[in-house]
Amino acid sequence: MKRNVLIIGGGPAGIEASRKIRDFGHTPILIEKESHLGGHLAKWHKLFPDGESTEELLNSLTSDMDGIKWFTDTDIVSINKLKHLYVAICSNGISIQADALLFTTGFSLFPAEKKEEYGYGIYNHVITNADLEDFFNTGEDPRIKDPKVIGFVHCVGSRDEKAGNRQCSKVCCATAIKQACEMKELYPDATVYCFYMDLRMFGRKYEDLYLNAQRKYGILFVRGRVSEVSENIEGRLVVKAEDTLIGKPIRVTMDLLVLMAGMSPNDENREIASMTGVHLGEDGFFMPRDMLFRTTESHSKGIFFAGAATGPKTIPETLNEARAAAMAIDHYFKQEV
Repeated sequence: MKRNVLIIGGGPAGIEASRKIRDFGHTPILIEKESHLGGHLAKWHKLFPDGESTEELLNSLTSDMDGIKWFTDTDIVSINKLKHLYVAICSNGISIQADALLFTTGFSLFPAEKKEEYGYGIYNHVITNADLEDFFNTGEDPRIKDPKVIGFVHCVGSRDEKAGNRQCSKVCCATAIKQACEMKELYPDATVYCFYMDLRMFGRKYEDLYLNAQRKYGILFVRGRVSEVSENIEGRLVVKAEDTLIGKPIRVTMDLLVLMAGMSPNDENREIASMTGVHLGEDGFFMPRDMLFRTTESHSKGIFFAGAATGPKTIPETLNEARAAAMAIDHYFKQEV
């Protein structure tokens, strides 16, 4: 029997899950609040570890959308349970009856201005990883002018209890090294520093990316947190940190500082949870029924999760979880027959 599945969130998890749900013979209805599909992926330039084009990946994901109903610039106003159906009212005025719900709401980037000691929003030459990806895409950013000394700060808003995010964002270390290498390709004479707590290069070929950054590009890795960023009379950044490997404080004058803003839960998670009764963790991400065996299922009947809605994920993890969620939904429908 053909069933309707409402998918909330049009990033890579939502797109891939929609395609697989369609392949199982059901009708996916995809809702995205932004004006385009792709989520954060659409804003990135290249992906680690091999520098694959984001545009190519996104084109592959969206090249086969036949049989999928999707709406952009659309928010969910309300969701109500009506017997065995969920009824959702959308901001564009449409009403959707669905036999199951899939939340693929993704994540928000940690607002770097909350870490005032780093100077984002205060000093002109402090930017975020998202700002830098936009520069790679467009080639334009007035804050980036032939920098001679560049710094990258890992774990901005991640593994930070004061910021309310104890979890590791999983992708920041590899993203920082990828971006550092890209900057060396653009500015080969620049000196590039990476300030890290510890490097979590856990994936296949990730360690090669790190070794290549040192051997080919000469990127300097400093283990230690940046404690203070200020600006000198010439308008350059003065970065203070401690190198914990040698046990000494260091002070470096830079032209550009890039903050690796981590993954935070979307604010809309709480609103969706209040509408549907699904569980949230104390960190604000959705809580699956089981963290090991049933990661795509919620505690509420007929409601499922995929991707970074339940915590930081890499792109391969996100896509695999989207496929698993589609399979779990199809299994749920077969049990309901």
